[in-house]
Amino acid sequence: MTDDFAHALRIDAIRDGARIELDASDDERSAIAERLGLQRLDRLEAHATLTRNGECVHAEGRLRASLDQACVVTGEPVAAHIDEAFEVRFIPEPNVDSPDAEIELAPEDCDTVFHDGATIDLGNAVADSLALAIDPYPRSAAAEAAGREAGVMSVEQASPFAVLAKLKG
Repeated sequence: MTDDFAHALRIDAIRDGARIELDASDDERSAIAERLGLQRLDRLEAHATLTRNGECVHAEGRLRASLDQACVVTGEPVAAHIDEAFEVRFIPEPNVDSPDAEIELAPEDCDTVFHDGATIDLGNAVADSLALAIDPYPRSAAAEAAGREAGVMSVEQASPFAVLAKLKG
């Protein structure tokens, strides 16, 4: 975890139903953009409602971002606007006897973040949610033409059925 967008909240100060608003500063957006390999991150805002059950904290909210990614084919900027709900559980770091011990997480635990027992970091959880929301293979409008020019086959041309059709003909 990095502290690109750190917003530490003391667990003992969290009230059920507390609503938190986050708005990344220029420096925070720049650091997150670098970490995620984005060309630009013009906006990153989030709100979350927190509920607490002992040392476990549940955050449910929405994040909004405006960003530019590099096209995977041409390198041109591809604008994206993210408006997505997120849900994260913060639970205490498990006690393990051995530093090499494995921790099993069930599929429903995938949006779980461990904390130190004193604070949670909602900002970095939001930045991690943004990382999961962005397109891993952004393509600009010119990507298909550039690929054709470079001799890259389209998905249809490379399909097994297209290859069989060539053999038949």
